[in-house]
Amino acid sequence: MIPAAGAGAILGAAFGAGCWLAASRALVVRRTSIGERVLPYLRDLPTTPVPAAARSRRQAALAVLGTAVDRVLGGAASIRTRLDRSGSTQSVHDFRIEQVVWGLIGFVLCAVPSGLIAVRDPGRGPALFVTCAATFVGGVLLRENRLSAQVRTRERRILEELPVVAELLALAVAAGESPLGALDRVVRRSSGEFARDLRDLIARTRTGMPLAEALDRLGARSGLAPVTRFAHGLAVAVERGTPLADVLHAQAGDVREAARRSLIESGARREVLMMVPVVFLILPTVVVFAFWPGLVGLRLVSG
Repeated sequence: MIPAAGAGAILGAAFGAGCWLAASRALVVRRTSIGERVLPYLRDLPTTPVPAAARSRRQAALAVLGTAVDRVLGGAASIRTRLDRSGSTQSVHDFRIEQVVWGLIGFVLCAVPSGLIAVRDPGRGPALFVTCAATFVGGVLLRENRLSAQVRTRERRILEELPVVAELLALAVAAGESPLGALDRVVRRSSGEFARDLRDLIARTRTGMPLAEALDRLGARSGLAPVTRFAHGLAVAVERGTPLADVLHAQAGDVREAARRSLIESGARREVLMMVPVVFLILPTVVVFAFWPGLVGLRLVSG
């Protein structure tokens, strides 16, 4: 039989080992992983697709053609700027590949009827090939023109959203929010192109960038004078402690006044364009109807 002292020692050791295992497990469960600690600061960062390790032959051919198009057309810096201003996450090389795809689609659409015509009339083959090549070039240029149209559309939406966002920020700041807290509150309750830019701004500040520097980058990236003034005024107000609500109200008023002037100027241009059909279509028709009976009457009298 085991002595009483030995049994007590065994039971005490087992109890101590159990307590140690339970305490260590509780500490492991309560410990926050590195992912959970970092995720709140990175959740607003834009995600970019991870490129595949190996490309197919077709993708490699498109990459080669995209590089060739980039060498011929150039202007990679301009494309990069327009991609940023359009809100796209594409790289310049991916955009060149997309241009090649558009060009190939145009080439195929032109090559099918051209091939049928060339079978019937082989002498027209060179001219048809030149037409197909011109269609390929047109597709490439059409994709770049589409990018410019996307930039204009996004800039128009930003200018429409800017006064509303500025007023909401002014209300949040007047209610006692800090500038960064007001931005976060407005962005979480807003949607749109300008709200997405502000969301990226908040993400950069959470990764350690100063708010003033993030605002300067926002103004430089947008390319719009009202957004640049908005970002600069907000940065100056944050750095120097000027009344932020008054600055935001003034920014919203300036943007609305600029939109009103732009609408008046657009109306004036449309008024001039409306005179084109009147002068070149309606007025000649009226003159013909007015003078034609007189000419016919003169002919009858002289006859």
